[in-house]
Amino acid sequence: MINYNPKVWFDLIFHSYSKQVLKTLLPALLFMGVFTAFACYVLLEHVQPNQFPSSPTVHSLLGIVLGLFLVFRTNSAYDRWWEGRRLWGGLVNSTRNFAMKVSAALPKEEAKNRLWFAQMIINFAFAMKEHLRNGVDFSELEIADETLLDQLKKASHKPNFIASSLYNKTEELFRSNILTGYHLLNLDKELKDFVDLLGGCERIKKTPIPYSYTMYIKKFIFIYIITLPFGFIGTLGYFTIPTVLLVSFILLSVELIAEEIEDPFGRDINDLPTDDLAETIKLNVREILILR
Repeated sequence: MINYNPKVWFDLIFHSYSKQVLKTLLPALLFMGVFTAFACYVLLEHVQPNQFPSSPTVHSLLGIVLGLFLVFRTNSAYDRWWEGRRLWGGLVNSTRNFAMKVSAALPKEEAKNRLWFAQMIINFAFAMKEHLRNGVDFSELEIADETLLDQLKKASHKPNFIASSLYNKTEELFRSNILTGYHLLNLDKELKDFVDLLGGCERIKKTPIPYSYTMYIKKFIFIYIITLPFGFIGTLGYFTIPTVLLVSFILLSVELIAEEIEDPFGRDINDLPTDDLAETIKLNVREILILR
């Protein structure tokens, strides 16, 4: 995710991201420029103006409808992005709370168990981050037990396995009388939160915006900009070319932004900073359970 100062207009206008968007849209803009130039040449040089009457009225009316569609499209995509951020914010808080409760429940002499919980809480965050990107990077995980590591590699759902291991370890410590029944009930809320937050992120990941809606809005944008030259040639002449390019750039940019943020857990420039959030969890949990 890009960190920026919203008060510095000049930097925002000429930010490198604008160049990236322009580079992405360059093939479409080149096509529209050539197409519009050809249409202008044919209609202005070889067709009498009275034989081809044009009016921007139709496109002005359609522009209002298209604008409403794009507003709903971007709002839907942003809602998914913001809900993903809320869920990851909840994970940061739940891992802190769980680490604090474990730290308070386990005596200092239980250094091995404290280290185990610290590593597995951190592993859950990193496994969840990569699980939402369709793969878990085992080099990011800290698992000293080779048997547990082999079981994790065989598990089809890595974050679930880690959450289950946390449950099992908590129950094991209760049966060993290291944790009391009160501790067990107290820790259960955060353990449940881990799975609930993961499920919320999976819901966003696995439920895209309906195909028919996405398909038709792209068709609508294409039809609108491909017919746009014919609505302005009669009044703007060759100035239709920069006008069409500007309108095309604006409409396509809005759709591109919506595409980028509707799946907020990837590696796109505007996706959520899940790598940074996982590192924050790592630092917090280590400080609470190991460094104290």
